[in-house]
Amino acid sequence: MTRRKKVCLILVLAALLIVAALVIVFAVARAFVAQEHEVRSVWQVDVGELLGKDQTLELEICQAALESDLSVIQLVPYEVDQEGFTYYDTGVQDRLAQALDTAKQMSDGWTAEAPLAVLNPFGTGSNGLYLYFETTLPTQVSYTIHVDDESIPDYTAAAASSGQTYSKEHEFQLIGLVPGETNQVTLTLTGSWGNVRQKVTFSITMPETHSGYPTRLDYTDGESTAALSDGLFAMMRTNGYLGYGFFFDNSGVMCYEMVLEGFGLDRVLSYGDEIVTCVSSTRLARMNGLGQVLQVCNLDGYELHHDITYGSDNTVVALVNKLDSDTTEDVVIEVDLESGEVTELVDFSELMAAYCEEETYPISITSDFFWEAGNWDWLHLNTVQYLEEADSLIVSSRETSTIIKVEGVHSDPQLTWLLGNPDFWADTAYAELSLTPVGDFVFQYGQHSVEYAGAGDQEGVYYLSLYNNNYWSLNTRDYDPELEDSVCRDLYGGSEDRSWVYVYEVDENQGTFTLAESFSVPYSSIVSNAAPAGTAGNWVVNSGVANVFGEYDDDGVLIRQFDYDCTMQGYRTFKLDMKGFWFQ
Repeated sequence: MTRRKKVCLILVLAALLIVAALVIVFAVARAFVAQEHEVRSVWQVDVGELLGKDQTLELEICQAALESDLSVIQLVPYEVDQEGFTYYDTGVQDRLAQALDTAKQMSDGWTAEAPLAVLNPFGTGSNGLYLYFETTLPTQVSYTIHVDDESIPDYTAAAASSGQTYSKEHEFQLIGLVPGETNQVTLTLTGSWGNVRQKVTFSITMPETHSGYPTRLDYTDGESTAALSDGLFAMMRTNGYLGYGFFFDNSGVMCYEMVLEGFGLDRVLSYGDEIVTCVSSTRLARMNGLGQVLQVCNLDGYELHHDITYGSDNTVVALVNKLDSDTTEDVVIEVDLESGEVTELVDFSELMAAYCEEETYPISITSDFFWEAGNWDWLHLNTVQYLEEADSLIVSSRETSTIIKVEGVHSDPQLTWLLGNPDFWADTAYAELSLTPVGDFVFQYGQHSVEYAGAGDQEGVYYLSLYNNNYWSLNTRDYDPELEDSVCRDLYGGSEDRSWVYVYEVDENQGTFTLAESFSVPYSSIVSNAAPAGTAGNWVVNSGVANVFGEYDDDGVLIRQFDYDCTMQGYRTFKLDMKGFWFQ
């Protein structure tokens, strides 16, 4: 073989290797994205000795596979190992609830020393312990959990017993048992005058987490001396562990592992003493503090992504993909929690057709987001807020680095304004809708988590908070802006790159916006969020690609930052007090 032929052969082989590598990377990336649409197929867990069967309810009653001073049981549906089974089925949930009601009547009297104890009674919280007992006088139940490990501080909470502060009947899910550890639990029963009527202690060694997720997070304290707010850090859509929601205390110890069908939590909405959240990519569920699923809403023809929020009159507003559409991540629906009815509010590909159809195109294999090649993700909505005034929506568009307001969403939706760099819209049909910036500041780029943050001093003036990723990437239009040096174009960035928490003041009377507050946080090109925490003005901020979340004081100074495990990114973290649901 001549030298020239050898060189040609080497070049051909090199080209083939490059193509093969690109194909592999693309396939891996596609598989990574596809995780969000998977549905759990395995629900079985290890249980102990079979104690009996309820033929009517088609349930096995088993000893729980753990060690405890208490007699702890577990309820197992006959069909748990069958294809298509899910705990997110109200028929299954009703059977489990009936079994608990029957068990409550089987004893002459369940007491605090010998309560009815059921591990994960409804299949939705792996380390939740259901307790039921009665007392002769009305009392409040609080509990302290102790683990013989200096790195795990004691955890104390007041149980939301039967929805009352003081009660003779106590039914609650005990939260905070550390998976894989021996937990010493002290129940304290207090009378209405504050006197302790009884204390009961028991030991329970909990199974490991279902997900395999670490039960402790490393943390670093910041410079602020402010106190952390009360509540639990709720980690949502932790990649590599989709199908679970993780709740951690202020010491970085796992208190609860919520088990979902798939996908992950986008947001947890309080609904009286219940919650509403995503449980798969096509279903919302309403559940109570015992973990019982009370309602499942199927979103036929739609697929959830990024966000849900409160609507009007017992409804939930959600960002979705319309499955028969050419475009993606550009539709908003409303779900009626009383009827389960789904109504499409806005299809932005129609509302903004002059931009979508004339200016944009599908993502290509050479784009920054090559793993979405072929998707016409021209807007990429990632947050939605519903404002009853003017029947309006405020949405965040990552692809255009713009915040958008639409009014009259239940009648005749109309674009109201666009908030971002006005240059982006200058040569489009929507140039006149751009709000005018006032002051000297860097616009938001690739922003997430835009939320209404309160009214201003006069009508038509209000505040919006957001996580400014400070990342520029445009994959569906030929446009290249002039950017400040502080704006990053890199997915992972460098040591000097920063993202920001922004608070804008919007003045609709003048058609302007200005930066009212800001502070820097670890850089994250995509995902991430910033949200209020507690009542003292604290913030909880998740920088998803950096794999950290932290709590900051009202001046934006870090109090404590937690590192977490995930594959590439964690979507959001909120601080939730869960009062009325799990706690008093």
